[in-house]
Amino acid sequence: MSEGFLCGYACIIGRPNVGKSTLLNMFIGQKLSITSKKPQTTRWRLLGIKSTADYQIIFIDTPGLQNRRQSSLNRHMQREIVESLNYVNAIIFVIEALVWKQPEEQILSIIGNLKCPVLLLINKIDKLKNKELLLPFIDSISAKYKFHEVIPVSANTGDNIDLTEKTIIPLLPLAPAVFSEDQLSDRNERFFAAEFIREKLTRILGAELPYKISVTIEKFTDNGHAIHIFSYIWVESENQKKIVIGKNGRNLKYIGERSRKDMEQMFGKKVYLETWVNVRKKWTEDPRSLLQFGYETKADS
Repeated sequence: MSEGFLCGYACIIGRPNVGKSTLLNMFIGQKLSITSKKPQTTRWRLLGIKSTADYQIIFIDTPGLQNRRQSSLNRHMQREIVESLNYVNAIIFVIEALVWKQPEEQILSIIGNLKCPVLLLINKIDKLKNKELLLPFIDSISAKYKFHEVIPVSANTGDNIDLTEKTIIPLLPLAPAVFSEDQLSDRNERFFAAEFIREKLTRILGAELPYKISVTIEKFTDNGHAIHIFSYIWVESENQKKIVIGKNGRNLKYIGERSRKDMEQMFGKKVYLETWVNVRKKWTEDPRSLLQFGYETKADS
């Protein structure tokens, strides 16, 4: 590390489906956070670590702030957001180009009481048909809050991602690195294996079913040459189980094949994956099930 080494936390916050997880993956240069077009794909805080010889930025990807029915699972996700803001050096507030609605106002009311600088990233500029509308939109949003910077970006194409990183660096304090230079996240391989499976489920299933699904890894054995994984997909009813499995097991086969490819790319070795579907009724409302599946339930107990 250099003598003037900088290290700190930057929290990515925004409503569901504005591209926060895609943005994290672009910052890190590798797929860490799962993505889909459905809201609430992200359920946990996830650290993505960008290290160089001069600085370390610890990005925090958070669940999207939402107003869905407040189940125990939803309360868990809301706590993940609020707790992520307690110790950060910068906030990356992500919105979609030309979109500012009640969820954005709600987020602004939360971050408005914080003292750390806020970068407003206007994402998905690559999808704008009329780019002349962008400057008036930036002017109207800039009048709402004194943002440190307002930066139009595209998490898909990488437009202005380097500029955003350069803007964050001076906001970091002088401090030694928290993580080793080769570490990309605070999560272990079991976590990523489960998330890759859940991502495929979220992408292929109907609108509501992904919210009733969780994935656990029962066995994870690495013999040095290959990894053997035994996983459970949890649903809330027999009918949901049939949907996940699909006709002649087609859905489950697709999920297994695509998940295994992601795992092999991340882990760098052959992966043997077994996936089974189990029913746990009303698990999203059951604190014991939530705890077993890796969700924090302290505020509900």
